[in-house]
Amino acid sequence: MKLRLNLSTTPQENQRIFLAGTALAGTFGIVALVLLFHAAYRSWQSSRTLRREISRLESQIRADRERESELNVYFHTSEVQQLLDNAKFLNSLIGERGFPWTKIFMDLEQTLPAGVRVVNISPRLVDGRVEVTLEVGAVSQESVIRFLQAMEGSRVFSGIAVVRDRPASEETSTDKYVLDLTVWYATS
Repeated sequence: MKLRLNLSTTPQENQRIFLAGTALAGTFGIVALVLLFHAAYRSWQSSRTLRREISRLESQIRADRERESELNVYFHTSEVQQLLDNAKFLNSLIGERGFPWTKIFMDLEQTLPAGVRVVNISPRLVDGRVEVTLEVGAVSQESVIRFLQAMEGSRVFSGIAVVRDRPASEETSTDKYVLDLTVWYATS
């Protein structure tokens, strides 16, 4: 038979509570470590997809910049510049054909006093508005003044700016004064 005797001077302490506490704390630590590892792995995965997306976008930006520089070189060649100039010219012709000539002449007829005639008229589109450059001949200075007053009182003409006022140079013309001006014309 075996007999268990404790020959020490102090009795043996029960370590079960300490061992259970450390096992529980270790288990919580392992669970926390697994949860933190899982969160770190998911963060790494999501940042990896973001890095991949950023890399793809940066390569696309590089390709677009290269394409832009190629197009800039192409559009600055003399052939393309000539083609663009031709297109601008054709667009201006189309714009002139779309201009309401009869309406502006009817409005000018109502505005022009006796002794004043339009020598030259040149409309152009500026920021969606029609700017008309007029060269007007008049038989007297009073006719010029009446014309300017009629233009200022008109509903369709605005922003009158006299560019030049000079005596007529040709002796064969009945006009004594020539007036160059620009006005805004309301087409609607």
